[in-house]
Amino acid sequence: MSNAMPVENSFMLSRSHNLFAEAKTLLPGGVNSPVRAFRGVGGSPVFIDRADGPYLYDVDSNRYLDYVQSWGPMILGHTYPSVVEAVTKAAQRGFSFGAPTQAESILARMVIESVPSIEMVRFVNSGTEATMSALRLARAYTGRNKIIKFSGCYHGHADMLLVQAGSGVATMGLPDSPGVPPEATSNTLIASYNDGAAVEELFRRYPGEIAAIIIEPVAANMGLVLPEPGFLQKLRNLTLQYGALLIFDEVMTGFRVALGGMQERVDIKPDLTCLGKIIGGGLPVGAYGGRRDIMAQVAPLGAMYQAGTLSGNPLAMAAGIATLTELRKPGQYAALERKRQLLSDGFERMVHESGLGLQFVSIGAMFCLYFTPKPVTDYAGAKTANTTQFARYFWRMLQQGIYLPPSQFEACFISLALSDEMIEQTVKCAGRALNEILE
Repeated sequence: MSNAMPVENSFMLSRSHNLFAEAKTLLPGGVNSPVRAFRGVGGSPVFIDRADGPYLYDVDSNRYLDYVQSWGPMILGHTYPSVVEAVTKAAQRGFSFGAPTQAESILARMVIESVPSIEMVRFVNSGTEATMSALRLARAYTGRNKIIKFSGCYHGHADMLLVQAGSGVATMGLPDSPGVPPEATSNTLIASYNDGAAVEELFRRYPGEIAAIIIEPVAANMGLVLPEPGFLQKLRNLTLQYGALLIFDEVMTGFRVALGGMQERVDIKPDLTCLGKIIGGGLPVGAYGGRRDIMAQVAPLGAMYQAGTLSGNPLAMAAGIATLTELRKPGQYAALERKRQLLSDGFERMVHESGLGLQFVSIGAMFCLYFTPKPVTDYAGAKTANTTQFARYFWRMLQQGIYLPPSQFEACFISLALSDEMIEQTVKCAGRALNEILE
């Protein structure tokens, strides 16, 4: 794995342009997920050829330090040797069986031992599957229909959750989505992130009707919004008071802000937890888990039906076992925190020197630079960001070999593969980018 300093690319995207033109004739918008289309920053997307350690390499031979990391799971860096070896060995035994394997139990035990609230877990294939299944389970367990979600929190593209969602919906400027019947969202209640009083009012208005609250304990799909002190505890108290379940969507924060996720950092046990991305080492995976009595409602043990042919896929299980084995080694999260602090100190110094009204937010292995002068505490605040300035910043960083999410409303990720020198170089590149924006 190379620790060489990134060099400024000659930077041309001619092959990427050509490939995107072809892709647009074959795929809606030329992509298989909206944010990849670069609509939030303009221009054509970069087509990636390969990755190694902290780097991405595009089809035009440009090299980038990667702060997207496949939207979070590559916390060890790309093509980490033990993960590659595990997946290779699993592939040699077969790609998919549609039958139980020992690897499912091994990874399940690792997840249960790591995440404080999880006593039983069910593997699925994506974060969307995890959240929609967890909510179905909450409704089955409580016998209630209504759920509470928060503006700007994205929990996947299930119909009932595409209401004031963040992430790609925010990037595309779509408040909801055509094709979602009104009745699909009629039981979805909305509150502002960090507004505990609004949640309390919803419970007063619908006592005995709310099955669950679902929340990103750190909102990472409208940039990066931290919970204010006491907010998550208030949600825990309200759900206990009114007999509802608390669901933490830790698809983004799980194993990234701590081994046990955000719930470990704040010492709050939700009833159900959703995971994804990272527990498969970058292969397609998701999971939901929680209290044993609740999970006992899931088929075939209980009556709440959920199934999937590729759930517990042996390749994903192998990658997940290898990834979590590395993350559970002593000192890994201390190393991530030190890298985050180095990055944070550099960015905050650079932001101050730039004179621009910017907000730098970070926690664990995640960070975001907001182009807005006021601290962001909710979706309304996130939407005040100057997306034109962000787009200019994005392209100037890309030209210097720094690959960031192509949207103001997505979080950035650091990995253990990043050296101190790479982080310092990233800060210098950001300083140059901001100076050019001021010119």
